[in-house]
Amino acid sequence: AGGNVTKGYVGDLDVGDLKPHTASYFQGDMCPVNVHWHLGTEHYSYGQYDENGNGPHGTAKRPEWANRDLAAAGEKVRGGFHCHHYDEEDEKFTKPYDWKYCTNMEVGETYEVHWPHSSVGDCGTVNQYQTPFYDGVFCNLSMEQFAAIAVDPQNIASNVGVHGQVFTVVNDEQYFYPDMMRGMIIDKQRNMGTDIHYYTGSTTGTSRNNEMCSQYAPITWQVDRQCHMISASSFDKLCQDMLLQRDDMKDDLYPHGSRELVMDSLVANNAADADSLAAAAAAEAAPAEEAPAAEAAPEEAPAAEAAPEVARGGNLRA
Repeated sequence: AGGNVTKGYVGDLDVGDLKPHTASYFQGDMCPVNVHWHLGTEHYSYGQYDENGNGPHGTAKRPEWANRDLAAAGEKVRGGFHCHHYDEEDEKFTKPYDWKYCTNMEVGETYEVHWPHSSVGDCGTVNQYQTPFYDGVFCNLSMEQFAAIAVDPQNIASNVGVHGQVFTVVNDEQYFYPDMMRGMIIDKQRNMGTDIHYYTGSTTGTSRNNEMCSQYAPITWQVDRQCHMISASSFDKLCQDMLLQRDDMKDDLYPHGSRELVMDSLVANNAADADSLAAAAAAEAAPAEEAPAAEAAPEEAPAAEAAPEVARGGNLRA
């Protein structure tokens, strides 16, 4: 994962009948089990977050298929693509924010937030949120159970998924959202969480690239194609909420590096969005076209009843 989500894009990897989970994760009995974010974007949405975006330190080129090294907090992190909101003449993109809980964050930067979801997480308990994320994803699943389920890849795609949403951080309380903990922000008035690209892929991270694949696949991705502005205080509130969890989430309080964009040949060919899903539903609901009735033959006088004869094998036939 970390592929192109531009409207109309479809990958070249033939995955047969495998389908992403296109209903809400809640409807699939999945709950969020982690939240983390990446510097710049791992996904690519032309005109929204791409090589033409900008930030305090520029953006990534399109693409060089170069590896981006994972860095811990305090180390240099290789960034991904950027949104188009940044304006160095506008104070909300440049005025520093006094971060109290998040680390290595910067006003004006673009971040891609991921919310892994799972139906086998410890949903509804104090252990729901876990770091690292795969501890939460497979919390109630043994390796034996996982191996049995993974025989059919659709089982994984239908039970593990990730929300992806991209933000440019601003120092402006007009863009404050109080809850970034529980998944993608849905706000129809600001077109947030309304233009979703669905596909199956794998988990991300800079230890993965176009040669080293993730073993955690195929999972569903639901990625917002649009980039949004969000206040720095929203992120800081998120970090505060993370610190209140039973599990120690301090290793997710800073932006992780962005992996390289996935090559077309490695992106699943099962992309969907609201338009394609609506078209498929309409086609399925449409009545089947009936063939025109054949012209009736002229009525003939009834034939005389034939005398029965003995068929081969002793059966009677007319």
